[in-house]
Amino acid sequence: MAMANFARRKASLLSKHLYNNNPSSDFYRYSLCLTSFSRGFASGSEENDVVIIGGGPGGYVAAIKAAQLGLKTTCIEKRGTLGGTCLNVGCIPSKALLHSSHMYHEAVHSFAHHGVKFPSVEVDLPAMMAQKDKAVSNLTRGIEGLFKKNKVTYVKGYGKFISPSEISVDTVEGGNTVVKGKNIIIATGSDVKSLPGITIDEKRIVSSTGALALPEIPKKLVVIGAGYIGLEMGSVWARLGSEVTVVEFAPDIVPTMDGEVRKQFQRSLEKQKMKFMLKTKVVSLDSTGDGVKLTLEPAAGGDQTTLEADYVLVSAGRTPFTAGLGLDKIGVETDKIGRIPVNGKFSTNVQGVYAIGDVIPGPMLAHKAEEDGVACVEFIAGKEGHVDYDMVPGVVYTHPEVASVGKTEEQVKTLGVSYSVGKFPFLANSRAKAIDDAEGLVKILAEKETDKILGVHIMAPNAGELIHEAVLAMQYGASSEDIARTCHAHPTMSEALKEAAMATYDKPIHI
Repeated sequence: MAMANFARRKASLLSKHLYNNNPSSDFYRYSLCLTSFSRGFASGSEENDVVIIGGGPGGYVAAIKAAQLGLKTTCIEKRGTLGGTCLNVGCIPSKALLHSSHMYHEAVHSFAHHGVKFPSVEVDLPAMMAQKDKAVSNLTRGIEGLFKKNKVTYVKGYGKFISPSEISVDTVEGGNTVVKGKNIIIATGSDVKSLPGITIDEKRIVSSTGALALPEIPKKLVVIGAGYIGLEMGSVWARLGSEVTVVEFAPDIVPTMDGEVRKQFQRSLEKQKMKFMLKTKVVSLDSTGDGVKLTLEPAAGGDQTTLEADYVLVSAGRTPFTAGLGLDKIGVETDKIGRIPVNGKFSTNVQGVYAIGDVIPGPMLAHKAEEDGVACVEFIAGKEGHVDYDMVPGVVYTHPEVASVGKTEEQVKTLGVSYSVGKFPFLANSRAKAIDDAEGLVKILAEKETDKILGVHIMAPNAGELIHEAVLAMQYGASSEDIARTCHAHPTMSEALKEAAMATYDKPIHI
C-alpha cells in the first residue's frame, strides 16, 4: 500500500506539472497520472449523487464503487439486463463457446493420443448454446444481486439528457421517468461497426452477436476482419467443422500485435485450417439466395473475384454508442467518430457530466472500462483515481491465446530506444511438454541501459492468465532481472516467463 500511495503521489505531481505546461496534451488527457478533483454540486433538488447511463462493465462497476464510497447512486440500462455487450453478447458468451468448441476439438483430435477413446464424438449445438446462455443468465443476475447488496438503484430503460443534471428514461415497461443527479457518467459503451454498402441482417450476414447464436454449423463461413473478435469467432466455428476464410483489407492480422508473435500466431491458425485473404477488399455482398456471395478485389485494385459462404460475419471493429443520448442538447462535445473527449478526471466539457469506457478515446476493452469507472467515481467522491493506459493488457482468446502488455518491438524501434530482447519457446517448458500443448513463446523487450521492461508478449494456451505477472512487474517499473530472480514453481507454464526474462538480461537455463 505504501508503494502504491507513493506511486500515486508521484503521478499526481507529474500530471499537474504537465497540465500547467500543456493542458491540452494527450498525455494529460488520457494518462492515469490523475490529479485531485474539485467537486461541483448542482441544486439541492437533485436526488442522486451519481447517475450512470449504461450498465456494462464500466457502468455497473462505477455504480457499485460509487455506492461503496457512500454516494447515492442510480444506474440506467436500456437492455434490461446488466453487464452490457461484454456479458450479454460479447466477452462472456464468446468465451463459453470458445471453451466448449475447444473441448470438442480436443476430444476429436487429442484425446486418443492421451489414451482416452470414444467410438464417436458429435456436437449437440443446442446444448452448447444452452450452456452459454446459462452462464450469461447467472452472471447478469449476479450483478443485480451486487446492486441490491450495495444499495444501487437500478432503472431499466433508455436514458437521454434533458439537462446536465436530468435524464429522461423510457422504461422497458413502456413508461417514462426522470432521474436527477449531481454528477452524470456516460458509460454507454460501443456498437458493431458496419461497412459501407453492407447490411447486417443477423440472418445470413451477421455481427458478432449473430455469430454467437447461429442455428447450425456452417459449411462455409467468411469472416470480414482479422481482429480479436473475428479471429475468436472464426476459431469457434472452425473447431466445430466449418471451413473458415478470413478476409482482411490490411496486410496483416491483428495489426496492433507484435510482428514476430503475429507471424507465429497466423501460422498456428492456418494449421487449424483457417484460411486468410489479406490485402483484400470486400466490394459487395449478395444474400438473395440460400447463402451469401461476396465480390472481392485486391486492396490496391485489380480484377474482381467471388467467394461463396453459408454465413458472413462482419467483424470490422466497434464504434462508440453516443448517438441518441441528447448530448447535443446539453452541449457535450464529440469527435468525428462519436467519441467524447475528456480530461484526466474523465470530465467532459460540460460541468458535472463525465464519460468512461468505450465512449472515450483509448482501447475498447471491458477491463479498461472497469478501471475508468472506479477512477471516475473516486474523483467525484473527492479522492484520487488512477488508471495507466500503458499497462492495459490485451488478449486474443483463441488456442493458443495471445496476450500482451506494453510496447511491441516495432514501437520500441520507432521510439529509437536501445533495447534487449529475450525469448523462450514453450517447446522447452516442462509443463507444456508434459501436457502436450507446447505451441508458442514468451517475448520480453527491455531498455538496454536500465533493463526496465518495455513490453511482454505471450503466445500460449493460457497466455491470458500468464500476462498479469508481467503487468504487475511493469506497473512497478521492474527489470527483466527482477522477474528472472523471482522463484517460480516447477513445473508451471509461468517458468517460461522467468526463462524469457533470463534470456533478456543474461542467458536462459533450459535452452
